[in-house]
Amino acid sequence: MDFFISDALAQGGEPAAGLTGLFLPIALIVIFYFLLIRPQQKRAKEHKKLVENLAKGDEVLTTGGIVGRITEVGDSFANLALTDGLEVRLQKSAVAQVLPKGSMKGGLDKADAGKEGKDEKKADK
Repeated sequence: MDFFISDALAQGGEPAAGLTGLFLPIALIVIFYFLLIRPQQKRAKEHKKLVENLAKGDEVLTTGGIVGRITEVGDSFANLALTDGLEVRLQKSAVAQVLPKGSMKGGLDKADAGKEGKDEKKADK
């Protein structure tokens, strides 16, 4: 039966490393907590606060990249006016950020001005 039990293991050897063997796993858990888990919880808390504070008239950017003005706010949904006569309904959690007042109109004016400048350059050629 000696071939089933190694002679080196049968001698007993030294005891396990104890706390020094647990140092690396504990250090990794602490590092993951401060670098990954805690910042994610903070962002989730800020987003929840943003969603709760949505109000009629806020200009918002959705996670899909759509910019619009909120016309109606419910418990979990909001109506978003994109242009005159075009309104969509979306989940409040799909709002990525609230934009400063007037940024929706200003952004469209700038985009139209840039487009006109390109059209004039093409016409000159």
